[in-house]
Amino acid sequence: MNLSHHPDNIAPHGGTLINRICSPEQKAEFLDKADHLPRIQLDERALSDLEMIAIGGFSPLTGFMPKADYEPVVNEMHLANGLPWAIPVTLSVTEEEAAPLKEGMLVRLDNPQGQFVGVLHLTEKYPYDKLHEALHVYRTNEEKHPGVKVVYNQGNINLAGDVWLLQRNPHPYFPTYQIDPAESRALFRDKGWKTIVGFQTRNPIHRAHEYIQKCALETVDGLFLHPLVGATKEDDIPADVRMRCYEILLEHYFPLDRVILAINPAAMRYAGPREAIFHALVRKNYGCTHFIVGRDHAGVGDYYGTYDAQYIFDEFAPGELGIEPMKFEHAFYCKRTGQMATTKTSPSGPEDRVHLSGTKVREMLRRGELPPPEFSRPEVAAELARAMRIPVEV
Repeated sequence: MNLSHHPDNIAPHGGTLINRICSPEQKAEFLDKADHLPRIQLDERALSDLEMIAIGGFSPLTGFMPKADYEPVVNEMHLANGLPWAIPVTLSVTEEEAAPLKEGMLVRLDNPQGQFVGVLHLTEKYPYDKLHEALHVYRTNEEKHPGVKVVYNQGNINLAGDVWLLQRNPHPYFPTYQIDPAESRALFRDKGWKTIVGFQTRNPIHRAHEYIQKCALETVDGLFLHPLVGATKEDDIPADVRMRCYEILLEHYFPLDRVILAINPAAMRYAGPREAIFHALVRKNYGCTHFIVGRDHAGVGDYYGTYDAQYIFDEFAPGELGIEPMKFEHAFYCKRTGQMATTKTSPSGPEDRVHLSGTKVREMLRRGELPPPEFSRPEVAAELARAMRIPVEV
């Protein structure tokens, strides 16, 4: 398949964009049954997964994974039908919660606040090996890894089956940026974009991000800036602060007609290389033809090598993923040239390179320090300072 053709030719993963949002008739039917259905209360990540399945972001998934998909995904990064898929999407409950549930029944899904949000048609319940999942998906069994900790803390039984989302509600904080896959595809088409590069971030946007985005934008028609606003680590910068930083940067430093800012409602797994594949496939479902993979994509701590998230793309056959990775080295500010660069373009030595990571910036902000202009645009630094209540010298 030639990805340079019209966006209509960029098939969703598996060929069909999934829609599991109830019709008015289905919703009325489920509401009638609501008080008589067994209930499972979803945590924030499971709620995000339900939404992503329903809107087609996780196409071709129509529900939480059965064992026949779960095992080859964990072991081989493929679904049972052979399609690439790198992260298990499962609904885990305790043995006590699973005991009264019978295969074939409808299960009411409530959000963390106890409100009725979806329905699961239970087709299977199965135990799974948490240690095996941790070692294969996260490459570690250490509980201090945030993704592994989630696996260890969740129930021992997976519930599988198709799901329905009762209704698609506007995002409580970013409704204007809630652009679901069907809508993003229509936007790309309306703009006449044939090639679109997606960018994933959970950090405030800094100049290294800006540099690689603009390098990518030189070779494609449009940039889909797609920050993740689902559940993240407690020490990550809050989503509302990050979104204001993106707005400020786009207003002052990007061509507005070539960028779309939209939220990704998924939760972070911090699975490094595996999550890079996962993020790419999700952006394919949103209509992107290309996906930026930078330094330590979706990593945490020192669990993954600097470019492991790029190397993993080589484990798939050419064209198998259906989206093209754009691999970038770690960008920095080069004092000798007075601009952003990478080791591929900078003539300077280490002493003339200003390297800062999202982690270092978070640490600086917590100490009451502003990131330097070589790292962050001044307008963005001022917004971070305001949000973190750091006094700014005028």
